[in-house]
Amino acid sequence: MVIHSEIGQKQPRHGNKPSRGDKSLSKEFDDMKPIKTSDRGIALIKDFEGLRLTAYKCAAGVWTIGYGHTEGVTGAMIITEATADELLARDLAKFESGVSELVKVEINQNQFDALVSFAFNVGLGNLAKSTLLKKVNAGRPVSEVQAEFLRWNKAGGKVLAGLTKRRNAEAYLFGL
Repeated sequence: MVIHSEIGQKQPRHGNKPSRGDKSLSKEFDDMKPIKTSDRGIALIKDFEGLRLTAYKCAAGVWTIGYGHTEGVTGAMIITEATADELLARDLAKFESGVSELVKVEINQNQFDALVSFAFNVGLGNLAKSTLLKKVNAGRPVSEVQAEFLRWNKAGGKVLAGLTKRRNAEAYLFGL
């Protein structure tokens, strides 16, 4: 996947490195920094996840803390805002890497951010098997991909207003 940053520079997708025998290009690819979620994307995730310093069960019944962190969370946990930021950074790295590996076509920074936010919320496994990803990778029109975001607005089989709002924000960002 190639991401166009907001200033138009291209970055290669991990896994698309030239062959080992191509010495002239391999250093260029090796020197590239990993693709990161922009400040706009992080703000979107923080806004919808909210900051909770005490563990709670989310709408899907999963123990959660900080900005939507779930790994290893128990009901008795309490953290600081600094710890929440650290957990978010670690979680984002996992989702950024996952989205980079799953997306096989060129997308822009806003599209990357929307997909990371989506995966952060529904999981990389759900993104991987989604029609949304299939349409992204097939190069379908943006409007078709945007419509797919809107199908993911349920938790426990029920439509949730908060998820509908999030999916609309992700779809909008994907279209920018």
